[in-house]
Amino acid sequence: QVQLAESGGGLVQAGGSLRLSCAASGRTFSSSAMGWFRQAPGKEREFVSGINWSGSATYYADSVKGRFTISRDNAKNTLYLQMNSLKPDDTAVYYCAVRMGLSIRSEESSYDYWGQGTQVTVSS
Repeated sequence: QVQLAESGGGLVQAGGSLRLSCAASGRTFSSSAMGWFRQAPGKEREFVSGINWSGSATYYADSVKGRFTISRDNAKNTLYLQMNSLKPDDTAVYYCAVRMGLSIRSEESSYDYWGQGTQVTVSS
């Protein structure tokens, strides 16, 4: 059974940093692209960042470009999201996701497995 478990969320002041982790179990995802999405209260879930199977390519939503960094450790089957210069608008539940394909996609429908999410709250 595939499981994705996010961790690292919490409460932080504006301008602060957090590092999210997503540990995958049940199978290896070294040949799969992975991504981070988020859902703010009252809004639809949106793409934040994606990374290809090897980590050689990354993609970011304009809203987080230059502040967030996605990375992965295939040996540990773990995905990361380093979030710097956080803003109140970044407040959301953050989800990691895996797609059974090599390349990055930003559409939710392209992803096959999802974690339960971790709350990130940025105070002003």
